[in-house]
Amino acid sequence: MSLEQITRQLNEHSKGLPPVELWNPPYCGEIDITIKTNGDWFYNGTIFKRLPLVKLFASVLIKEVEDSSEAYFLVTPVEKVKISVEEAPFVLTQWCWLDDGLTVDEEKSHNNSRKMKVSTNLGDEFLLDAEHPLTINENGDLYVTVRRNLTAKVHRNIYYQWAEIASEQQTEKGTELVINSSGCTFSLGVITES
Repeated sequence: MSLEQITRQLNEHSKGLPPVELWNPPYCGEIDITIKTNGDWFYNGTIFKRLPLVKLFASVLIKEVEDSSEAYFLVTPVEKVKISVEEAPFVLTQWCWLDDGLTVDEEKSHNNSRKMKVSTNLGDEFLLDAEHPLTINENGDLYVTVRRNLTAKVHRNIYYQWAEIASEQQTEKGTELVINSSGCTFSLGVITES
């Protein structure tokens, strides 16, 4: 399986987000594609320079979990190839409030109804909400679900910006920094344990 073959197959089905969950092609081995921790894609050790090609491949990326191990695949209607992902396939790089420009008093009264729009390094945009939750792994790293079971690691700069606007909340874990979006409360982590 070559990069050109995959690209040709995907271009034939490139209208919108492909329904990869409906495809069940045979496994065709591995291809030397790696998604680095910073979100860059490499093929045979060379960085992808064409963002549209990366977006095309990202649209058919799936993650399978078996026996607590994760594996990533590019899926076309006729082939499935394994790739390497160092940490997460996406990086969360931007955010904004949809109702930006509120006064401090308005902000307090809208605290649980505000909606935060976030976006990834590949331009995926969505609300931080129950469908796209913020989670913390055992190392304290933050991730947001982008689509299916694919995640974006929250860039360090975004974390620091969120820490500035977060409020402290007492939970069974202790004092946590939290942010609210779309009626959901998300933890940035415990600052003092109970």
